[in-house]
Amino acid sequence: MFRKKLLRVQMMRFFGNCPTCTVVMEACAGSHFVARELATMGHVAKLISPQFVRPFVKSNKNDFVDAEAICEAASRPSMRFVSPKTEAQQTLSVLHRMRESLVLAVPVWEYG
Repeated sequence: MFRKKLLRVQMMRFFGNCPTCTVVMEACAGSHFVARELATMGHVAKLISPQFVRPFVKSNKNDFVDAEAICEAASRPSMRFVSPKTEAQQTLSVLHRMRESLVLAVPVWEYG
C-alpha cells in the first residue's frame, strides 16, 4: 500500500496517525517490541518466521524486496504466523540463550 522508508520513530508516529489496520512483519527480537507497541495503538500485528518469508524473496535482498516478500507471504491462506512475545517471554528467552552459551563455553574437564 505504501512504499515509504521510515525510521522507527517515524514509523511509530505514522501508525499513530493511521486508522487501525493489520501490520505484518518478519519475526525478530525487535519486531516483538514493535508488535506490542502497535497493539497498544489498536493495530493487529502479525509476525512471520523468516524461514517462511525467504522463498518469496525474488531478487537481491534489500528492505523493499523484503517488504514485498512479506506481503506476498502474508497473503497466502496457509501462512502460519508467530504470536508476539511478551516482555517477560523475551527476557526469559535471553536468559536461556545466555545460559546455553555459558554452558557451552565452560570446558567439560572443569566439572571434575
